Amino acid sequence: MPSRSRDLILLVLVLGFVIAAVATLIPHAGPRTNDLGYSSLCPFAPWSTLVLLAGAGICWGVRAHLAKPDAPKVRI
Repeated sequence: MPSRSRDLILLVLVLGFVIAAVATLIPHAGPRTNDLGYSSLCPFAPWSTLVLLAGAGICWGVRAHLAKPDAPKVRI
């Protein structure tokens, strides 16, 4: 896989994780309140938000590691 397309895929994953993390905090009329005390789109907020942001951080770290000039080239 060319490095440019790999970087693009990882960047899209990071953006997807961040957008999903923000979406979990959007207020929404629902039957359950989250741990922050209000009804949101995801009743597991803020924990789901933290997990999604951790996933984004992992993808960003992998992308940064593979972009280093001395990084080993992975062939898939």
